[in-house]
Amino acid sequence: MTKTLIKYVKNYKKSTFLSILFAAMEVVTDITIPLLMAAIIDKGIEARNISQIYLYGGIMIIAVLVGLFSGAAAGKFAANASSGFARNLRDAMFVNIQDFSFSNIDKFSTAGLVTRMTTDVTNVQNSYQMVIRLCVRAPLMLICALIMSVIIAPQVSIIFLIVIVFLSIALFTIIKSVMPIFTKVFKGYDKLNASVQENVTGIRVVKGFVREKFENEKFINAVDNLYKKFVKAEGRIVLNNPIMMLAIYSCILAVSWMGAHLIVGGSLTTGELTSLFTYIMSILMNLMMISMLFVMITISMSSAKRITEVLDEETDIKNPENPIMAVKDGSVEFKHVNFTYKKDSIKNVLDDINFSVSSGETIGIIGSTGSSKTSLVSLISRLYDVNSGTVSVGGLDVRKYDLKVLRDEVAVVLQKNELFSGTILENLRWGNKDATYEECVQACKMACADDFVQAFPDKYETYIEQGGSNVSGGQKQRLCIARALLKRPKILILDDSTSAVDTATDARIRKAFLEEIPYTTKFIIAQRISSVKDADRIIIVDDGKINDIGVHEDLIKTNKIYSTIYENQRDSSGDFDQKGAM
Repeated sequence: MTKTLIKYVKNYKKSTFLSILFAAMEVVTDITIPLLMAAIIDKGIEARNISQIYLYGGIMIIAVLVGLFSGAAAGKFAANASSGFARNLRDAMFVNIQDFSFSNIDKFSTAGLVTRMTTDVTNVQNSYQMVIRLCVRAPLMLICALIMSVIIAPQVSIIFLIVIVFLSIALFTIIKSVMPIFTKVFKGYDKLNASVQENVTGIRVVKGFVREKFENEKFINAVDNLYKKFVKAEGRIVLNNPIMMLAIYSCILAVSWMGAHLIVGGSLTTGELTSLFTYIMSILMNLMMISMLFVMITISMSSAKRITEVLDEETDIKNPENPIMAVKDGSVEFKHVNFTYKKDSIKNVLDDINFSVSSGETIGIIGSTGSSKTSLVSLISRLYDVNSGTVSVGGLDVRKYDLKVLRDEVAVVLQKNELFSGTILENLRWGNKDATYEECVQACKMACADDFVQAFPDKYETYIEQGGSNVSGGQKQRLCIARALLKRPKILILDDSTSAVDTATDARIRKAFLEEIPYTTKFIIAQRISSVKDADRIIIVDDGKINDIGVHEDLIKTNKIYSTIYENQRDSSGDFDQKGAM
C-alpha cells in the first residue's frame, strides 16, 4: 500500500526533502536555545557579567530568528508537497477510473468513488503533511532533548524511561481499539454520499410521491450512524490528552523534587535546572506530537487502503499487443457467445448467441424487460467481454481492435443517456470535437431535435444544466442521438433511446436514418413494435437466448412472443398524435 502511494509524490520529492531539512534546522535551534538560557543565567546574571548577557542574548536572538525561518519554510514546503501529493492521487484515480470496464465500475459504488477522491484523499494529504513535518522534527527533538537532559542530570533519566514506556503502552492500546472503528466510519461516508446523491438525482420523484419525510428520516439515520461511530472513535482518541497531561505533570513534579535536592547538594546549577525544565517540556510535547501523528496515521490508514483499491484495480478489458487500427465496415457476427457479469455465476446472462448482420442492415431487437437485450449490444463495443465465443465487427474479433478505434466506430445511445453541463453545441461535439456548426445542425435535424433547439432564445448556445435537467426526457434523447450521429459511426446502437418521444417523431427519426445513413449498421432496441417493424430483421430475445429472428410480417404469424406483444400494443390507445398506430 505504502509503495503504491509513495510513487505519487513524484515531482514533489524536492519539496518533501526541503521540508525535512528545514525541520531538522528548526530542531537544532530549539535544542540550542535552552543551553543559551542556561549560559545567560549562570555566566551572566549570577556572575553579574553584563557582557556575557549581551553575547549569549544576541546569539539567542539569531537562533530564534533562524528557528522561525526554518519552521515557516518547513511548513511551506510541507504544504506544497502534501497538496501536490493529493492532486496526483486524485488525478491518478480519475484517470484509472476512466479506463475501467463496466465490470470494474460495478465493483465500486458511485458514492464510494466520490468519497475516495474527496474525504479519503484529504485524510491522506493531512497525514502526509504531518509526517514530513514531524517525522524528523519530533523524533530528533525527542532524542536530542533526552541526550541533553541526561548530560545535565543523569539521575533524571529513569524518570523519562518510565514516562516513555507508560505513554507507549497507552498509545498502542488506543490505536488498536480505534482502527476498526475508522474502517466502518468511511463505509458510513459512502452510505451518506449515496443517500445525498440518490435524493438529489431523484428529487422530482421524491416530491411527486411526497416522500420528503421518508428521505429526511433515511438521511438522519445515516448521519446518526456516522455520528455514533465518530463519537465512539473520538471518545477513545481523546484519552490521549489526559494521559499525556498526567505524564507531563508527574514528570515535572518528579524532576522538581529531584532537582531541588541536586541544587542543594551542589551538583546542579540554577541555570541547568531551568534548561532541564525546558528540555523536559520539549520531550513531553514531542511525545504528544508523536502520539497525535500516530492517531492521524491511524485515521488515514483506512483511507489509504480505500485509495489503493482504486489505484490497483486493473481494467478487465485491455488493448491487444498489436491492435488493428481500422474497422473495415459495420458487419457484425456473434458465434456461440456466452456471457456473465461475474465469472463464478452459475447461469449465463447470454446463452449461445448466434447471428450475423451485414453492413448497413437495420436490426430490431425486442424482448421483455430483463431479457438481456442491452447486455447483448454492449459486447459489440467491448463494454464487456464475452466469457466464451466470439463477437466480430468488420470480419474481425472485437478483441483484436484498438479500443478507441472500435468505440469510435460504434455509437451507443442509451435510454438514460447523459448530457453534461455546457451549451448544446458543446454537448453535441462530444460526438466529434471538430464538428462544424452546420454539421451539428444537420445531425439535430436527423434526430428531430433542430425544431425545439431553434425555439430556445439562445438556440444552440443554450446552456444545459447538470444532467440535462432543463430539457425534457424526449429532448434529451434526441440530443443524445444527434451527438452519436456526429461520430459518423459504422455501427449505431439505439438502446430504447426513443422511448420518451411520440411515435410520429420516432418514425421521422427512423426515416432520416434510412435516407441519410444507409450504409451505417443500425441496432434498434425497443419496447414498441412500431419502432422495429420496418427493420430488415428483428431479433427476439427471451431470458438471455435468441428466441427467433425474422421480419415483421412473418413473426406476427409464427412467433407467439412477438404476436402477443403486437396484439397488446395494437389494442392500446397509442400516442396522442397517432392513436392506435403501429
